[in-house]
Amino acid sequence: MLEGLKKFEKIARKAHSFSADKTEVTNDLHPFDERNIHPEISAVSQKLFDDGHYSQATFEAYKYIDKEVHRLSNVNESGYKLMMQAFSEASPKIKLTNLSTSSEIDEQQGYKFIFSGAVMAIRNPRGHEYSFPETPDQCLDHLSLASLLKRKLDHSIV
Repeated sequence: MLEGLKKFEKIARKAHSFSADKTEVTNDLHPFDERNIHPEISAVSQKLFDDGHYSQATFEAYKYIDKEVHRLSNVNESGYKLMMQAFSEASPKIKLTNLSTSSEIDEQQGYKFIFSGAVMAIRNPRGHEYSFPETPDQCLDHLSLASLLKRKLDHSIV
């Protein structure tokens, strides 16, 4: 009887490793939906992403951001110069806040640098290098930031 109880205890202690919890649940959502990628960013990058062209998907998203800032601001520049002029807290072409408090001015300035930094650090290397390796997760992170920037533009004051 004691031997049977020991066998039962041994089986019971190992049973958790055979439980249904290890069954993998498949998620039918596209990674763009999981990350809530902005629809306009999806439009320029999803096919490239789906085809495994992660660096190109990122590049196209940030080209789109650059063109959107250009369109909204009517500043005849691109990249760093465009972002500095478009979001200048002194005389902005695109206002992301009301600029009525020091916090709102700081936020405008911060986003000016985020827009500029994103174009310089994310878009530019992909535009100047022949082959730029990027993983799917890196691409999704870049596209998430592009989506945030696009949403800021959507709610801007021009």
